[in-house]
Amino acid sequence: MGASVILDKIIYPESDGKPMGETDTHVTEILDLLAMLRHHFRDSDTYVGANMLCYYEQGDPAACYCPDVFVVFETFKTPRRIWKIWEEGKPQDVIFEVTSKKSRWEDQGTKKALYAGLGVGEYFLFDPLQEYLKPPLQGFRLHGESYAPIEPDADGALRSERLGLKLRLDKDVVALQTTEGRHLLRPGEIAIRQEEMAKELQRLREEIERLKSGSK
Repeated sequence: MGASVILDKIIYPESDGKPMGETDTHVTEILDLLAMLRHHFRDSDTYVGANMLCYYEQGDPAACYCPDVFVVFETFKTPRRIWKIWEEGKPQDVIFEVTSKKSRWEDQGTKKALYAGLGVGEYFLFDPLQEYLKPPLQGFRLHGESYAPIEPDADGALRSERLGLKLRLDKDVVALQTTEGRHLLRPGEIAIRQEEMAKELQRLREEIERLKSGSK
């Protein structure tokens, strides 16, 4: 049996059995980041994923990692079940980890070193419960084969060169802004905005009907 046939028969699991996040706060942050980034990059050849097993050595299912949220540019939007670097042709361009005291050593050590070695351009860590990370939002940019901290701008924001966005801490969540200052809305904010617009539309309709009635 040839080596290629053996490699084809290797199974790469789609789940590691671990939960998406340790708390509701972690899960909400992961899902909100996923939604904001997917909407922002909806018209470009960009894939945004979350909680997906990624494999980096063909033939070794143990050689894997599972980022909370990630962005890959210049690729197809076709839904994936797993990510194989040797098939996709590249690792992620940007990775977010919503970290906790429990995962601190992995997020700051093992994963950080692995992502740098694989060539992930930018790496962001966010500690939503502010359990250990100070400041709770930190970013790193690849320089050579290792990461260097992304220094905050004068306004305290972290500028992501890869995403073309600014990240800042806002009321204990990560706020994303374009370089022009446009705020990326979270799903909850979109729902509130839609409700406000619906109420305003209803008010205008009632006003129009009142004016029509008064003119008769």
